Amino acid sequence: MDVARWVKKAKKGNKEALLHLIMSEKDVYYRLAFSYMGNAHDAMDAMDEMIVTLYEKIGQLKKEEAFYSWSKTILVNGCKRLLHKRGKLVLLEDWNKVDDREIGQVVSSNDPYRRSEQQMDMETLLLQVNEHQREAIQLKYFHDLDYQTIADITKVSIGTVKSRIYHGLQTLKNQYRGDVDEQ
Repeated sequence: MDVARWVKKAKKGNKEALLHLIMSEKDVYYRLAFSYMGNAHDAMDAMDEMIVTLYEKIGQLKKEEAFYSWSKTILVNGCKRLLHKRGKLVLLEDWNKVDDREIGQVVSSNDPYRRSEQQMDMETLLLQVNEHQREAIQLKYFHDLDYQTIADITKVSIGTVKSRIYHGLQTLKNQYRGDVDEQ
């Protein structure tokens, strides 16, 4: 069954349909929440909040086929709200220090979310760009979201998203070239 049919069922009050929609993308939601929250516990809290919001507001969704874009926007906004409410901002340098045992409590040892050295190198490299560029680059290349979804999530135009990604990548390219030249 396609997404639109599941959403229509969910709008009619079918909790199993909403659960099916959420569970079919649970890994994507978790990675997205984890990238904002920086630890497994807070990521799960953000996902819980998203599920409640989806349940309460599913009737407000106008285009059924936009469910996943809409739900990811709700998740990101929930993450930002939780971070603001808790008065903390997870910087990438702090995120690199996340204890793997903490992640391991939620997922198994063959965890697809466990970060590799290459990913940690990317996170360190991303410290060279501003927070808007970093967010746009992460959403585009780490979470494989399209420009329109990123624009919806960050509440800016598609042109702004493209500009942030372009200028961020240019900064990274120039920084990387500088490191290579110095060696």
